[in-house]
Amino acid sequence: MNQPTRHTPTADTQLIERPQPGLLSIVVPCYNEESIIEATHARICSIAPQLDMNVEVLYIDDGSHDSTLKKLKNLASEDSRIAVIEFSRNFGQQAAMSAGLEMAQGDAVVIIDADLQDPPEVIIEMVAKWRTGVDVAYGRRKSRDGESTFKLITASLFYRFFARMMPYPVPVDTGDFKLCDRAVVNAVCALPEKRRYLRNLIPWAGFTHAPVDYDRDARTAGETKYSASRLFSLAADAVLLSSDKPIRYIWYLAALFASVGICGLITEATFSTKENLSLSTLLALLGFISAAQTAAIAIVGEYVVRCYREAQARPAFVIRKKLVAGNKAGTMLRDEDNTKNKRS
Repeated sequence: MNQPTRHTPTADTQLIERPQPGLLSIVVPCYNEESIIEATHARICSIAPQLDMNVEVLYIDDGSHDSTLKKLKNLASEDSRIAVIEFSRNFGQQAAMSAGLEMAQGDAVVIIDADLQDPPEVIIEMVAKWRTGVDVAYGRRKSRDGESTFKLITASLFYRFFARMMPYPVPVDTGDFKLCDRAVVNAVCALPEKRRYLRNLIPWAGFTHAPVDYDRDARTAGETKYSASRLFSLAADAVLLSSDKPIRYIWYLAALFASVGICGLITEATFSTKENLSLSTLLALLGFISAAQTAAIAIVGEYVVRCYREAQARPAFVIRKKLVAGNKAGTMLRDEDNTKNKRS
């Protein structure tokens, strides 16, 4: 029998036994989701009886400015399965997801956005995959309703560019919606990086992965929290935090310019004429070379900035208060250790 290959599920994974019934942790990052958070929790509750597992739901309030936190506290007062983590300010979605992974107690952990674009009902199939022995069941988008053609094309191109840049297999057409086994969560949480991009780190950890195809719904309430600048920053983190290919490509750029220069010298020596290149041609060539050099310096600078941030060793997030599952009073508890080595 062939051994299972890394990152690829096989029939051998069916030999793995999962705990019965087990505990499923559902991590939901939230930022200004007052218009939909109650509907999100209702959808999650509606599928819980079909999971054949105990369930805890961890809502991470990422510094919301609206009534999201208040509504979460109200939900927690009515449902003992809820834990609410309140950040001291907005630290970003990656930090919120990392906090959820670190605090989840489940045998398996699901990450899902609060905006209901990823249907909670897909979790049922993810759990079924996990019970066969798959370590990571990730949502793969067959369609994306409510998004422009331009966004669909650019997203598709980015996913494929991103996958090509990684030194290990990374699935395309996926987001953060996935189920991870406890072993995967432990491996990711043990990594020393303060600044994380989980779509990189979970595939890096290895284990067996399997897709769960679904149709992504349009947002029915609220609005996206990602501006163009934040999307660009996220895309840069996606590549630069896990791949050294961009900086290595500078060598290829240098080789290209050297080749052009050598060819120019050979051409000049072989076919020289008294006519000189026009000033506009020389300026255009000089401008192109200068732009390429500036781009190379910028790439190096982006790596230096990320090294600087890691060297600062600041926590990736700070917890202001937390409401632990089972506290039916709905009151927030102070986190007495809110700055101890919180990583993202």
